[in-house]
Amino acid sequence: MTLPGVILAGGKATRMGGGDKGLKVVAGKRLLDHVIARLAPQCGALAINANGDAARFAEFGLPVLPDSLPDHPGPLAGVLAGLDWAAELGAGAIVTVAADTPFFPADLVDRLAAACGPSGLALAASPDETGKLWQHPTFGLWPVALRDDLRAALRDGLRKIVRWTDGHGAGTAVFPADPFDPFFNINTPEDIVVAEGLTA
Repeated sequence: MTLPGVILAGGKATRMGGGDKGLKVVAGKRLLDHVIARLAPQCGALAINANGDAARFAEFGLPVLPDSLPDHPGPLAGVLAGLDWAAELGAGAIVTVAADTPFFPADLVDRLAAACGPSGLALAASPDETGKLWQHPTFGLWPVALRDDLRAALRDGLRKIVRWTDGHGAGTAVFPADPFDPFFNINTPEDIVVAEGLTA
């Protein structure tokens, strides 16, 4: 079964001045348009994780999955919402991507699948300019079998993604950062200007 994909769009975008980063425009398209176009060829069914009024995403024609836990406990709550949705579909895992990262690799899903650890988990990573490897934990492959463990961890106060994934032996898929880091994400209005240059 082709893995479902979940776009994590639940952040508060405080450095952008609030609102939905996924609806910001880069090179004539909303960020979500860029992300969907890059993810759709790699996945089966797609969904957006976001809270609040789902109608603002209606024209994308995708299910909108709110966090199932209160108080916005972070990206892992979006992962959990995606895992619950995937369980209803009968899927064994999901792939997640961030809504503010329009240049992620076109082979993301295949590389994550090849890098899975014993539990079926894998996260993406890329090197910085010094060669130090940085994980990108919103880009991952997550097995549905771990969803109850994740739910319990979140209810116990877990917020740091890597603490949970390390505890389950997540594998790492390393992607080159040449000519630029494909996981460059847009946090500020200045980042939009940079992204415009990268799409030129």
